[in-house]
Amino acid sequence: MRLRTNRKLLFLALAVSDPAPDLILLDIEMPDLGGHEVCKQLKSQLHTRDIPVIFVTARDDEGNEQLGLQLGAVDYITKPVRPLTVLARVNTHITLKQQRDMLQEMALKDQLTGLYNRYYLLEAAEQRMANAARHGTPISILMLDIDYFKNINDQHGHLVGDSVLARMATELLSACRKEDIAARYGGEEFAFLLGYCPIDVAEAKAEVIRQQVESISFSHGIKVTVSIGVTHLRAEDTTIEQLFDRADKALYQAKKLGRNQVCVN
Repeated sequence: MRLRTNRKLLFLALAVSDPAPDLILLDIEMPDLGGHEVCKQLKSQLHTRDIPVIFVTARDDEGNEQLGLQLGAVDYITKPVRPLTVLARVNTHITLKQQRDMLQEMALKDQLTGLYNRYYLLEAAEQRMANAARHGTPISILMLDIDYFKNINDQHGHLVGDSVLARMATELLSACRKEDIAARYGGEEFAFLLGYCPIDVAEAKAEVIRQQVESISFSHGIKVTVSIGVTHLRAEDTTIEQLFDRADKALYQAKKLGRNQVCVN
């Protein structure tokens, strides 16, 4: 069990550390940045919004307690604290979070490949796009499609086709950095959301993946290639759909030009 109590702005850095804290104990009254504002910021960010927050404070008025809970805190403990009571509440909320995480993992991941599903990818992309707009950080998208995958299913059966998809997912995960998200977009189509990645780096990464897949010997002696479309977030983009639409068009172009290649849009 990892507990972190945080002061000033240092706590925000701790909250996004890897691994993330299991739970945050937070005082309402802190120098420079109040506890309510800190909680609000935590709950607005994709990577910290699910961390349970417990307020531990000398303020015992109902208004502060109500505000803290409305902002997303899971509990409110007034001082002076009883250590065993605090520990019991902390353990309860950590257990509840672990159960929620397990259910969420099942809901957000593709059961065959273990990759994130399309729903999670789009949600994460929305958050990344908002952050990129605020901080000017580059993000890129790769859209990958297994060439002639229908032929694999037709000739070898769907169980073999599924094994190809699972092996493909393993290869994609091996190419992931911590800030990247690999997802099964649908059928034999996959997507990479590349954080802090300009377009030239994304194109180079796509080519590495293409060559890597081409070199693999899948089960039953099957050889597989992929077509990849690449794009990046542009200043004029206002919706995440624009980003994915360009990546999809680049993928279509790669297939139109003969497959087993990378195209940039």
